[in-house]
Amino acid sequence: MMRDGYIARWKGAEYDSSPDGAHVRLYSPTGGDGFVEVADGRYRRGVPIGELEDFFYVRTAATWRGEPFFVLGASGEWLRLEYRGGRSDVARSLGLEPYDNGVYQIWAPAEEVTDIAEQYL
Repeated sequence: MMRDGYIARWKGAEYDSSPDGAHVRLYSPTGGDGFVEVADGRYRRGVPIGELEDFFYVRTAATWRGEPFFVLGASGEWLRLEYRGGRSDVARSLGLEPYDNGVYQIWAPAEEVTDIAEQYL
């Protein structure tokens, strides 16, 4: 599983989430009590932040060709990576695509990506 975003633990379960002032929006692929369908296979429920058991930000980090990356997503046997080394010369030498000013990304074969681990921020 490649996670990148806010996670809330509520009533013993973890949900993708987003802060909304004193509340947090929880997202579920299956719904449940109090969840409202907002798109096919996506349900949302707001809860007061004080009801949460935990709330944190998680990113999935990895190494590709000896350099540090975040894993943004997956498609089949490919992973979408974002370079976090901060060196544009290295980014260019790896053939990374400029995504934004100083931000470089690439689709890399999953078999070449190592040291995949979640980082809690």
